[in-house]
Amino acid sequence: MNIWTPDPGSARLPVMVWIYGGGLDTGSNGLYDGTAFARDGVVLVAINYRLGAEGFLFLDDGVANIGLLDQISALEWVRDNIAAFGGDPGNVTFFGQSSGAMAVGTLLAMPRADGLFRRAIMESGAGNICYSTDTAREIGRRLVDKLGVAPSREAVAAAGVERVLAAQSAVMSDLARQPDPQRWGGEPGCRVNMWRSTIDGNTLPAKPIDAITAGACADVDVLLGHNAEEGRLSLLPFRSLDSVTEAELTTAMRLYRLPVDRALPAYRAAYPDANPGALLAILQADWFYTIPGLRLADARAGASAVTYMYEFTWRSPQFDGQLGACHFLEVPFVFDQLDDRRMQWITGPNPPQQLADLVHSTWVQFAHTGRVHWPRYEPTRRTTMRLDVQPVVVDDPYPNRALWDGVDLY
Repeated sequence: MNIWTPDPGSARLPVMVWIYGGGLDTGSNGLYDGTAFARDGVVLVAINYRLGAEGFLFLDDGVANIGLLDQISALEWVRDNIAAFGGDPGNVTFFGQSSGAMAVGTLLAMPRADGLFRRAIMESGAGNICYSTDTAREIGRRLVDKLGVAPSREAVAAAGVERVLAAQSAVMSDLARQPDPQRWGGEPGCRVNMWRSTIDGNTLPAKPIDAITAGACADVDVLLGHNAEEGRLSLLPFRSLDSVTEAELTTAMRLYRLPVDRALPAYRAAYPDANPGALLAILQADWFYTIPGLRLADARAGASAVTYMYEFTWRSPQFDGQLGACHFLEVPFVFDQLDDRRMQWITGPNPPQQLADLVHSTWVQFAHTGRVHWPRYEPTRRTTMRLDVQPVVVDDPYPNRALWDGVDLY
């Protein structure tokens, strides 16, 4: 882990523990700089954890969710040691983006994580990347079949890193040719992420949404949200939005288990200027980010702690403006890293500093107090802060939310 602190003494400052995204098979904490958090009175801890087969392979051998257990180990280390870096072990905010946010949402449901964090922030993800043991076992079988080894961890490890990575890629390619969002998260028209946490009955006893509905971590303050055009980042590296056909859009709706006869005209009516590619990007975002986030927020209706919802709506000028308010775009603003050239591929060269001031200070305020400057989320109103150069608070800005009622997203 990497640690930034303004006062490595006895200051007892709020602590924020960051977990990066990357589909549970790629990523590193090396991209993220916690200087701005330390500047503003927070001890920032950025962790690493095992990815891919090392972290999430399931072979029905009594071992599951090693990557998540790594994250819990990091939080235990923070609890036991962060006071030496000026942090308050009783005021820890666990936050992440994409699969990192989904991991945060999953840890809300894991008994071994109970009491390790007081607050949680989920950026574009809500604990909605879980496999049943049957599906997780099938993924593991596909991997060992590609490797041509026995179904044991020892045999997989003996195959070597390069062969395991190649086998993972081969399995991803196979899954992409048979997309099934309800089984392994295959998203039509974009890359498949094959790794998920496993509901093994031990480390993860139940679906996170079910555990949270039953009251898990009801005393943890939550801030969660998504970006307005998440799916554009999934599509644009592979193809232009203009190349998506009406038939592909309809196929995606069918794979997502939406009622196409109602969903297609509803999405067209809600976004009248969007072509099929733009609608597919919105559809992907609703399925994978927006609707799971709303369901998690709704599930916390009876929680003693607060829940807040945001939507990041500032549009990037990159790709001739086609990136829009895409996936990951909020991260440079959260970290106040707009000057970092590694981030400017997505923000462009002159992103608005006033928006970074707003977003970053909101995250810092939440870490300090568990509160932000807009009303809490309640299912009766679904109050949401739209984060932009001109921020605005709106109620229930989700035109097609009801279409997803009853659709299995997990």
